[in-house]
Amino acid sequence: MSQADIGLIGLAVMGQNLVLNMADHGFQVTVYNRSRDKTDVFLAGTAQGKSIQGAYSLEELVGTLSHPRKIMLMVKAGHVVDDFIEQLVPLLDKGDIIIDGGNSLYTDSTRRTQYLASLGLRFIGTGVSGGEEGARFGPSIMPGGQAEAWPYVKDIFQAISAKSEGEACCDWVGPEGAGHYVKMVHNGIEYGDMQLISEAYQLMREGLGMTADECHEVFAEWNRGVLDSYLIEITADILKFKDTDGAPLVDKILDAAGQKGTGKWTGISSLEMGIPLTLITESVYARCLSALKNERVEAAKRYPRPHPTVEVEREVMLQAIHDALYASKIISYTQGYMLMAEAAKTFNWPLNYGGIALMWRGGCIIRSRFLGEIKRAYDENANLNNLLQAPFFEQAMKQAESNWRQAVMFGIQCAIPTPALSSALAFFDGYRSERVAANLLQAQRDYFGAHTYERVDQPRGQWFHTDWVGSGGNISSTTYEV
Repeated sequence: MSQADIGLIGLAVMGQNLVLNMADHGFQVTVYNRSRDKTDVFLAGTAQGKSIQGAYSLEELVGTLSHPRKIMLMVKAGHVVDDFIEQLVPLLDKGDIIIDGGNSLYTDSTRRTQYLASLGLRFIGTGVSGGEEGARFGPSIMPGGQAEAWPYVKDIFQAISAKSEGEACCDWVGPEGAGHYVKMVHNGIEYGDMQLISEAYQLMREGLGMTADECHEVFAEWNRGVLDSYLIEITADILKFKDTDGAPLVDKILDAAGQKGTGKWTGISSLEMGIPLTLITESVYARCLSALKNERVEAAKRYPRPHPTVEVEREVMLQAIHDALYASKIISYTQGYMLMAEAAKTFNWPLNYGGIALMWRGGCIIRSRFLGEIKRAYDENANLNNLLQAPFFEQAMKQAESNWRQAVMFGIQCAIPTPALSSALAFFDGYRSERVAANLLQAQRDYFGAHTYERVDQPRGQWFHTDWVGSGGNISSTTYEV
């Protein structure tokens, strides 16, 4: 066998397409799959005639690789990754590199980095986004782990990645689990984008009485403006697609959404770090609620939804929905970047926020024109505290706010749920409020639990307790913050 530049384990759709992509860029690849038949079919099919060879054992795979050996796992996240790592460890030499390209939980990548480093081996945990087409022709790649490993895979990863403005949508993210953390946040934002688009679609269909073809025309038009993105583009395509009987296929798809967990992980991390990731978390809950299909059918009989006639001018409301979608999208990315910034502080990761926007600018599911503005915002101010403080987004929010409110009120009037659009607006109102009702909340906590409070007429950091009922005494509970 020829000496290969890299080995890849796992020949599902993403694995096969990444291998073909590598071969197209001049790299020799050895592949292995637990099912011998899948390897044979791949080698005899789309891999035929390319610089791709098969191995039928891990020992054979390792024996074909040039030093330091580089082995990429494209297998199901979780214990399967750990199982393969344990099988590979005895076969490798110090300095060899194991790469996990699946959707792994970032804490697993941190653990694997530390474990393999203790054995003298190197580990990279990398997010790969773009689906089947992206993997084949240029995905977004977000590598993290052991920095010493990066120079050995940089040429391969940057060659096969998508390109934006001539730059690879791939660069080193940071140590340990940083790569998979950024991919996790990417997927959370993806959940948010998809939910926002779905809510806009429902406002059109049920609120404005538009047909699927009419919605297609709107989304196709929106894709030529500030909402230009992969998800808007495919939404337009989906809405015009017809079933065999000529009816819109989208109307025949069951309204019960699935999920694989990365959105949930993002929400959990936001709770752990005390970052109000309201829109993304609502998007996860919206999928959970959609899955209660049978209960919703019964509830619809018990609580019939009102169908009031709301007099609106279609074009005016379409512009309002457009602006609500755009403003909410800004909030989604704002929250995602807030979470990454907090993770960077918590784990001491030197994240490059403009670089992350560039990595997401092409190849990945959330790729859009919008990400170019995020990169420019961080190029202009690398220490930007919050996207809403960037001049471009400040202006965009001010222009969209009035229509955003109109769209959310329209949903309420029509009894159409808009959890993502509404929660984004609530976050915005809370974020820009100089004073909120948390003073009463703190008084309640002190009343029943002696949790103490700060005062507006005293310096921050000084804590007070009141004996609200005259018999509670002066002992207070431990003060803590999230």
